[in-house]
Formats: sequence, structure tokens, C-alpha cells
Amino acid sequence: MRFLPADPQRDERAFLPVLRVLEEQVPGVQLLRPGLTALRARGAARYYEGEEQAARTLLSVLAAHGHPEARAGIADGLFTAEQAARRADPCLVVAPGGSAAFLAPLPVRFLDDDAVASLLTRLGVHTMAQFARLAESDVRDRLGERGARLHALAAGADSRPFVPRSPDAELAREVVFEVPLAQAEQVGFAVRQTADAVIEAVAAASAVCTEVRIDLTDDLGGVSTREWLHPACFDAADLVDRVRWQLEGDGTPTDDNRVSAGITEVRITPTRIDDASHHQPGLFGQGVQERLHHGVSRVQALLGHRAVVIGSVAGGRLLADRQLLTPWGDRALPERDPGRPWPGQLPPPLPNEVFSPPRPVRVEAADDAPVEIDGRGTLSAPPARIDGAPVVAWAGPWGVRDRAWDAEKGRIAHRFQVLDERQRAWVVLCEGGRWWAEGVYR
Repeated sequence: MRFLPADPQRDERAFLPVLRVLEEQVPGVQLLRPGLTALRARGAARYYEGEEQAARTLLSVLAAHGHPEARAGIADGLFTAEQAARRADPCLVVAPGGSAAFLAPLPVRFLDDDAVASLLTRLGVHTMAQFARLAESDVRDRLGERGARLHALAAGADSRPFVPRSPDAELAREVVFEVPLAQAEQVGFAVRQTADAVIEAVAAASAVCTEVRIDLTDDLGGVSTREWLHPACFDAADLVDRVRWQLEGDGTPTDDNRVSAGITEVRITPTRIDDASHHQPGLFGQGVQERLHHGVSRVQALLGHRAVVIGSVAGGRLLADRQLLTPWGDRALPERDPGRPWPGQLPPPLPNEVFSPPRPVRVEAADDAPVEIDGRGTLSAPPARIDGAPVVAWAGPWGVRDRAWDAEKGRIAHRFQVLDERQRAWVVLCEGGRWWAEGVYR
């Protein structure tokens, strides 16, 4: 068994073959999330002479294409159908009007809201039926609109609109090289016409491309795939840059920009498009925003994709772990969800300067002896100086336990806030008898 970090883009790519098989059999498939899709039962039921017959036929087609583990649930609403699919073997039909009865014995945790489910459990509400019996006005007053929505789901009233997924137009373009190209600049020059063709195909559909997938095939049979985003929309030059950056990042470039294997094929596939009218310049141009975009894109073209990064805050207990630097144009996908609880996390406001990695500092008592802390969090003496600067105020300690289950990577430390005479507020950690500065408020 091997554990991998969550990667929504990888999961979506892996699920696309399933969607294509379904779209060949029935029109109007809606992707809910990777691994879960929905479609209207009416048309398929007419064609296959019954809802269950239609579902079993689709399951047999998926099994023939290498997906025997697929299951199907049929119900009045998407939420109930999903719960039915999870319990199907391999198909389960909930009778019309029977959603409330089917959902009644299920635990409230299946509403997929940990906070609401935890509160309901503490209040003695454990099942969907118990939740549905509560007065709607009371639920709305206590839990707000989100709680009222979950209350309706528990009662079998699913009002989510069904939005079918229309098959994408054939906008992809590819170029094949008879002689493998071994330099990134050569490949970039050779794909210019292909990039132009992609942009022209998208423009013909009165759209612009905001996300693209690039597949690079080498002469050893390997395929490098990556999806690229754009903060506005791609033009042909942007696509050429992405091909070059992907080559430089995935290969082993040398001084002459040679990749590790010759490239035999490049395929560019728009994966997300938008109406062109949403990206038309205003009557007087875009001003500062347009100049910023062109300037940043120019820096990236000269220095590489990671030459310009945007900072955001991720989850975590240590300040260095909460810094997330994402290249300009990419979607920020923090491995640590900032919305989850992180006991021991420093509350806002966060320091305007964070040291990564933390910087060693000296914290001394009035007699010049290093300040120590025991396992109970008791200080040997109050801090009097930090790196030689007199301390005028301090607070702490607050315990920080990170990865306590991991004998090698686990950390147990104590966090303090220290204010020196220059009015600099330091966030410091004491770990294993040593002091580290995590950040500073200036």
C-alpha cells in the first residue's frame, strides 16, 4: 500500500476516460467531482426500457472498458442518488418519493459537514430522521442558511440543479516530429504554428482559453503531462512559453538547454475556456492591471515560470509551513487546508516577516545565562535579552505539537512572543533547549 498526497488535477485526469465512455452511451453527463458523475435517468430509461436496466447496461459497458468497480444509484435528487450509489451492489433504485425513508437511518456525518455533524451529535441528533424532525425555523436560527440546506437534504428535499456536461469541442492540436528534438528552444520554435492553431480554434468558438493541458511524448515512450493556468487568458506566445517551461522543468537541462530525452510529439489541449466577451478590454484599456500582467509575463518569459510567485497562507502550526508560494498564473493548492483546525497555530495577525527556515537566536536571562524551559513549560528565568537587545515585555509559553505520531519528524516545542526595546515583536520557539525565531512584527 502506498499513500500519495491529494491531487485533484491528477484525480480528474484519471476520471476523464470514464466520462468519455459514458458520453458515448448517453448525452448530458455532469461531473460532480472526480469519481462521481450524474446524468438524467429519463432519456436513458426510455431507450433501455427502464431506469434499472439503463443503469446496469452502463455498468456493464464500464466494466468492459476496465472499470468493474463502478456502482449506480437512482433517486429523485443528486444527494440521495449519491448515497444510494455508495450502498449499491452494483445498482440501487430508490422509489419515487422514497428519499426521506431511505435517508432516515443514515448517520448525520454523511451530510459531509464535520462542524454541523459534530454539533448535532453532541445535541443527541444522530440520524437523518432525527435531524429532519427538527423545526426548520429552529435549525435556520441556530445553524444559518447552511444548516437549513443540510436540513432539507436530510429530509430528502434536494434542490440542486442538474447541469449536464456537454462534450468539449475538439480544440486540441498536436505536432509530431519525425526526428526527435533534444533542445527546449527547438521544441518551442517548432510548436509555434500549433499554438497559433489552438488559439484560432478557441477564438472560432467565440471563447478564450484560461487553462490548458500540455502532453510531451519523448522517444523513449514517456509522457510528461501538466496543466497550466493563466490569470487572464492564453495567447500563442504564452502557450509556447509553457511548453518550454515544462521541458526545462521535467527534463534535465544542461548549459545548452538540452533535455534528457528527445521529444517526438507535443499535444496542447484547452481544458477550460471562457466567453470571449468577458475578456474584452474596456473602452480606455485596463490601465495598471494590464501593464502589471504584461510586465510579469515578460519576467516569466525571460527568467522562467517560478521567477514570479504569489504568496498565500496555508494550514499548519509552524509559521514556515504556512507560507505557500505559487507561480504567477497557477492555482494555489495548499497541501494543508487552512480552513481546518490546527491546535497550537498562531492566531492572526501574522508576522509581516517570516523566517524560512527559522533563524537561531539567543534568549538570555538577566544574569546572562540562557533561558531554559522544562517539560511542564516552566522557565528557568524570565527572558531579559534576545540577541543582545533588552526585552521589555514577553508572553508565553504556548505548547506546539506537530506530527506527534512520527518519531522522526515529530516536533514538541514552546512558543513565545517577545518585545524588545526597539518595539520589534518576535515570535520565537524553544525546542530541545535551543531558541529559534519564527517571525517578527516590524
